[in-house]
Amino acid sequence: MDTVGVSEVEELQGGLRGKVLLPGEPAYDEARRIWNAMIDKRPAMIVRCAGAADVRASVNFARDHGLRLAVRGGGHNIAGSALVNDGLVIDLGAMRSVQVAPHRKRAWVEGGALLRDVDHETQAYGLATPLGINSTTGVAGLTLGGGFGWLTRKYGMAVDNLVAADIVTASGERLHIDADNHPDLFWAIRGGGGNFGVVTTFEFALHEVGPMVTGGLIVFPFAQAASVLRKYRDYVEAMDDDLSVWAVLRGAPPLPFLPPAVHGTGIVALAFFSPLPADRVQDAIADVRAFGEPVGEHVGAVPYSAWQQVFDPLLVPPARNYWKSHNFNTLSDAALEVVIAYAGRLPSSQSEIFLGLIGGAANTRAPDEMAYPHRTALYAMNVHTRWEDAQDDATCLAWAREFFKAGAPHAAGSVYINFLNEDEVDRIAEAYGPNYRRLKEIKAKYDPDNLFRTNQNILPGP
Repeated sequence: MDTVGVSEVEELQGGLRGKVLLPGEPAYDEARRIWNAMIDKRPAMIVRCAGAADVRASVNFARDHGLRLAVRGGGHNIAGSALVNDGLVIDLGAMRSVQVAPHRKRAWVEGGALLRDVDHETQAYGLATPLGINSTTGVAGLTLGGGFGWLTRKYGMAVDNLVAADIVTASGERLHIDADNHPDLFWAIRGGGGNFGVVTTFEFALHEVGPMVTGGLIVFPFAQAASVLRKYRDYVEAMDDDLSVWAVLRGAPPLPFLPPAVHGTGIVALAFFSPLPADRVQDAIADVRAFGEPVGEHVGAVPYSAWQQVFDPLLVPPARNYWKSHNFNTLSDAALEVVIAYAGRLPSSQSEIFLGLIGGAANTRAPDEMAYPHRTALYAMNVHTRWEDAQDDATCLAWAREFFKAGAPHAAGSVYINFLNEDEVDRIAEAYGPNYRRLKEIKAKYDPDNLFRTNQNILPGP
């Protein structure tokens, strides 16, 4: 920390409700741990903010002292953008308040909140907003990149349900932004990532969901993958928006409804979800079951908040993670052949390939209505490579990269920004698509010196 002296740090601390953590202090190492164990960065300081005033003070301090700046919400981003070496980290982890106005169907969510925080508060009133599929994910990072999950086909992306936000910009201003106030900046944060400032509060529209929904898994042996996936593809292209079915190819976890002989063997798991009661979707469940001969099934009524946590055990830190991703507008037979070929030689027991189904309400918006542009994408495929031992890095990375390259000719040529690794700078234009130029112009207006650059960065310019 050559550019900042002890007195400057003490002055910063004196203006905070929160706490400045420095290397060597007891809480520092814990504070710099994030979900992806491949990321090991050592910030010069971590500011655990207690509120928006702390965020403003931290932004001003980083800017005035020429420090690289990172913003940590949930710390779940695969690229490790929550941390920066030798710079300042704004840690929003203590800012997890969720306020709900049930009669207005609105929620105000602080920038450090996790998905489970939102679900806990909104489900008390039988309400929800579309977010992700892992309850430990941070709301901020997920939303700023677009955000999709089980409710997306019915109610759209997370950004489609973002009504307003409070943001601290590079100049240290705290702005309230919505369709009428700084509409260009509001347009940009809905899919432009963390490039434009630190969002301290999100205001979401809520919908009547739960508390009971229908969810579960129908599991087929890997030997049936070709037939099951073709039937799956044909089915979902005409499927009702009240239904969502994701496909996951991996080794079978030791789930209680699967025979012990199946545990660890290759499977195709179809994750079935509907916000409707189970008795109203029995025909759809039967349709999916008929794609093959299942080796196990567990589908029925489940609390929505519980369904939002059902995949958490597969993503518990620490583990080494590396992702590669493609969007698909459709899945050709050739694309499915590539998926099946690589699923047949997964590099670790925790690795998986999932086909996240989008479509439905998410594809009713125009590509330029907000920064998130991928309104024809039906699937976001994530090649989720996950392992424990650093000695396996080369094998796991090679498998993921080869799979990505083999799938590229069959993909849409676009990618979901939240699935990009830090080594994929060359794909940033694909992630922002036709909105990239306008995003660069808005970046030049609100962050001309690119203070917020520890992200999938948009360079300011014309």
